Amino acid sequence: MSTEQYTQSGRISRRQFLRAIGIGIMVSGTSSILPGRAAHAQHARHRRSVIPEDRFGRLFPQLSAFAAPSAQLEAALLELGKPGGILDAKDALDQGPVLLITEPALSQNNPNNTTHTAGTTFMGQFMDHDMTFDLTSPLGQPAEPENSTNTRTPAFDLDAVYGGGPSANPELYESVELGHATKLRVESCGLFEDLPRTADGTAIIADPRNDEHLVLAGLHAAFLLFHNHAVDLIAEHSGRESSGEVFYQARRLTTWHYQWMILHEFLPLFIGPALVNDIFESGRRFYRPEEAYIPVEFQGAAYRFGHSMVRPSYRANLAGDEGQAFFGMIFDPSQAGVADPTDLRGGCRAPRRFVGWQTFFNFGDGEVKPNKLIDTRLSTPLFNLPLGAIPALGGPTALAQRNLLRHVTWQLPSGQSIAEAINVPALSREDLSELKALDQGLDESTPLWYYVLKEAEVMEGGRQLGPVGGLIVGEVIIGLLQLDRQCFLSVEPQWRPTLPTRSGEVTGDFRMIDFLTFAGVDPTSRGQ
Repeated sequence: MSTEQYTQSGRISRRQFLRAIGIGIMVSGTSSILPGRAAHAQHARHRRSVIPEDRFGRLFPQLSAFAAPSAQLEAALLELGKPGGILDAKDALDQGPVLLITEPALSQNNPNNTTHTAGTTFMGQFMDHDMTFDLTSPLGQPAEPENSTNTRTPAFDLDAVYGGGPSANPELYESVELGHATKLRVESCGLFEDLPRTADGTAIIADPRNDEHLVLAGLHAAFLLFHNHAVDLIAEHSGRESSGEVFYQARRLTTWHYQWMILHEFLPLFIGPALVNDIFESGRRFYRPEEAYIPVEFQGAAYRFGHSMVRPSYRANLAGDEGQAFFGMIFDPSQAGVADPTDLRGGCRAPRRFVGWQTFFNFGDGEVKPNKLIDTRLSTPLFNLPLGAIPALGGPTALAQRNLLRHVTWQLPSGQSIAEAINVPALSREDLSELKALDQGLDESTPLWYYVLKEAEVMEGGRQLGPVGGLIVGEVIIGLLQLDRQCFLSVEPQWRPTLPTRSGEVTGDFRMIDFLTFAGVDPTSRGQ
């Protein structure tokens, strides 16, 4: 949809638009989740020692590690997370990517979560890459969080998209002159948008992880286009001549709508609307720093719940493969080095390698597909990751093993000890009886990541996180938003989205289908 269509009479006027990007607007009658002034005052009274924002820290520093490092512990964790082990859903990969989606009998050991759409996984991954990036801590070797650098800002500020801005990262921008630019670079796969790339296919983006696979690359490209369309809208209606001011306003417009979606659409899917409201109404009880930082209980364990939601295969689009739907495994090791692989790995460009978003978010056309449940079964392709999806420090190629070894790195507390600390019901040994055979007491003192998955499975039927996982994820995400001085919660707490929804009306709400429509990558814009 063009910018002209967005500003037709009765939808959004020039006056409304200029007022909105300047100070925000309120839309009466819109339900929302917003913090009260009392909650902000409460947080201001409870301070901790300051952890630098470019370092990791602990959420529960008073709790001991779940186990003492040893060769026996490492062996048990590798056994737990191995290909074909307890965590492997053992998907029938030999049946191919189409049947793994269309044949329900093949999902009995890896059930669908019909309360989430398939795109929820990838928005969660995009959010992760926007707030945390650990390049230094070695797997399985104890390290202090404060000594490890987080190379992303601990905020939902889209630094994974904008980098350091036009002056610091001109390669990300169009026509940089004297350090100024307004638009981000976007290229084409020959049919639709693609990330800008070098001759060898390497994506020219601020965070290389956003090209790990086709869906994440497509989401990153949608953010590039969203910003560029915001630039067009602002330039058309503001009459501003300063490219710096247009860029700033477009970035804020993009970032605030993104933050709104996190708070109102995705976090409630992760932890449940009731817990989101409770954290806002009662205040954060455990994540209460003076300055934002990323806790290792969040980064190394609880927020990795999304790995359980990944499907073994996806329909990338409906008609991109010579007029036919393009289905592929999320990863297939046999496709390493192939120019246009049949799986969905990143680092490649071809006309069929774009995302048909009706598969991933609900546009009301019956084409959307579900996520997998949050449980202790991971899709089989995740047990043999492509080398391009693994940091340079190396380690196992099984994602589950990597997650479990991270518990030794950070000496994370057990799920049971956190449940006791936050005064919520804990899982029983019977709930975790499958861990008894590993002979390291893991059924009594369980690695936090595994505990969070099992808790969701037992207590919430896999639809959302349970009390331990939900509190960690909820308090940290809400805290990062509240502590960001540029977030709409700080700058204009009563702000509501100012861009129209997919219907063309400004309602004061904004969802992912609206975001994709404004970016021009929705099914209608694609004609597919």
